Amino acid sequence: MSKHNGKSEEKGKDKKPEKVKQEVPPEQAPTSAKPQVKLSKKVYERELEKLQVELVKLQGWIKEKGLKVVVLFEGRDAAGKGGTIKRITEKLNPRIVRIVALATPTEREKTQWYFQRYVQHLPAAGEMVLFDRSWYNRAGVERVMGFCTEEEVREFFRSVPEFENMLIRSGIILIKYWFSVSNEEQERRFQARINDITRRWKLSPMDLASRTKWVEYSKAKDEMFRYTDTKLSPWYVVNSDNKEMARLSCISHLLSKIPYEDLTPEPIVLPPRQADDNYVRPPMSTQTFVPEYQIPEK
Repeated sequence: MSKHNGKSEEKGKDKKPEKVKQEVPPEQAPTSAKPQVKLSKKVYERELEKLQVELVKLQGWIKEKGLKVVVLFEGRDAAGKGGTIKRITEKLNPRIVRIVALATPTEREKTQWYFQRYVQHLPAAGEMVLFDRSWYNRAGVERVMGFCTEEEVREFFRSVPEFENMLIRSGIILIKYWFSVSNEEQERRFQARINDITRRWKLSPMDLASRTKWVEYSKAKDEMFRYTDTKLSPWYVVNSDNKEMARLSCISHLLSKIPYEDLTPEPIVLPPRQADDNYVRPPMSTQTFVPEYQIPEK
């Protein structure tokens, strides 16, 4: 696993020796002495298309070999999780690669074993599931916003390494991504959403409240890593201030974590269409057509 250089804000005195060294997100310190390259639209689209072709090959491999893959996407609001997930799934078969983005738990779900509502969405053989936020809600938004008790958080930290080890032992490939965005870039993206009616729905009251608890979220994330960034199930941090580079980097890394082969079938030849010599179709006038869109004059 590739690690960034740098020191974390807090050294985590109680961090156990078997844990993986904690990553440093860009909101705390630079991940590299070399700044990220600003991609042109042409270069970005070219590289994205190449990676999406490889994702199609990976999809075929997962289906053929009956693999079970779970990918978690976590991070601050507006860090770029959704955009990356969209680019991953854009060219893929939703029956094989599906997205899970759960709403607030119901009253019944609140009384269940915490992991229960996530377990039902785990993949069967030949499937990959992308969790747009996951069971780590307990260590993040639920904790910071006071939706759970500290004892529930402690129990989560005790349980989640065992839970993930069970998933991995059962044959599931588990990959965890943390999207890290700076304070300034998050502010810019929030403002862009406020000013764009087509994206304003992305800003929930919870997202706005998170701005007032930036430090609390930082502390919660650091402690979460201390307990859950393990050798068997590490976190991979994506520097997402440059969203185009973040998407390419994440997809490339995902491809590298699942060895696959190209199972692209031979070119398809369409069979001849059946002739309809004796069948008389009803007149077009009997059907109700959608009116053509009228382009307004400037």
